[in-house]
Amino acid sequence: MSRLLLCTDLDRTLLPNGAQSESPDARRRFGAFVAQDAVILAYVTGRHRALVERAVASYGIPTPDFVISDVGTRIHDLRRGDWQSWQAWEDVIDVDWGGNDHRALRGLLSDLSALRLQERSKQNAHKLSYYVPLQVDRHALCDAVEQRLQAVGVRANLVWSVDEPNGVGLLDVLPASAGKLQAIRFLQGKLGLGENEVIFAGDSGNDLPVLASGLPAVLVANASAEVRAEASALARAQGKSDRLYLARGGVLGMNGNYSAGILEGVAHFHPELIARLADEGGWQHAG
Repeated sequence: MSRLLLCTDLDRTLLPNGAQSESPDARRRFGAFVAQDAVILAYVTGRHRALVERAVASYGIPTPDFVISDVGTRIHDLRRGDWQSWQAWEDVIDVDWGGNDHRALRGLLSDLSALRLQERSKQNAHKLSYYVPLQVDRHALCDAVEQRLQAVGVRANLVWSVDEPNGVGLLDVLPASAGKLQAIRFLQGKLGLGENEVIFAGDSGNDLPVLASGLPAVLVANASAEVRAEASALARAQGKSDRLYLARGGVLGMNGNYSAGILEGVAHFHPELIARLADEGGWQHAG
């Protein structure tokens, strides 16, 4: 294999900002791995640009080649050292709004009491984001949102996840063509890569479509039992169980949490890349 597109979520996947412990050497080893010429690194996250830049600075993680931000509604190319947004991607997904803009869509949903609009920094032209109480019947709520949007010609992708530290649900209303999986597929196509030249790593509910998509994927060991069970069930229902790896620790002498889990997944799908780095002394001599 000549190239590998490694796509990883940030919060509680690459970033060790969950309750579980991080293997002491894991992030340094991750940095050594992605520094190989064969690896193309993409961060795939719900964060917007400023929060991605903050994560890179705060956690000392590598600057990626690409960032798929805002839950798959924006793609940025960083290979030249700056942030080049791909307007072609936004043109593709904009069609699903049916001529409606962000303000009009907010108005359609403004009287649904379970929805609390997130901060302005967490919105964009193709992402309408809300906080939702965890006790709400999310299936009934999503049905109500879907009906209103369909009535005005909007094709939407409703993405549900949970902010565990703050104990609140998150609902992102995106164009139907948008999302982490769709953006990864678009990037994969633009780079001319095959299915086996991509790996995705995630940990949470909004990663489930990618984890069960058939793309080689790893669920890090610190993911909740609920997400592990749901990801496994979805992959099994679609006959894709062999494409989903559940990190459990013990590989490379690490615990499988966060970046250790990402590397464990790479070792499962592409052991030759890990072996090459070890043979060349990359673990020991990375800065």
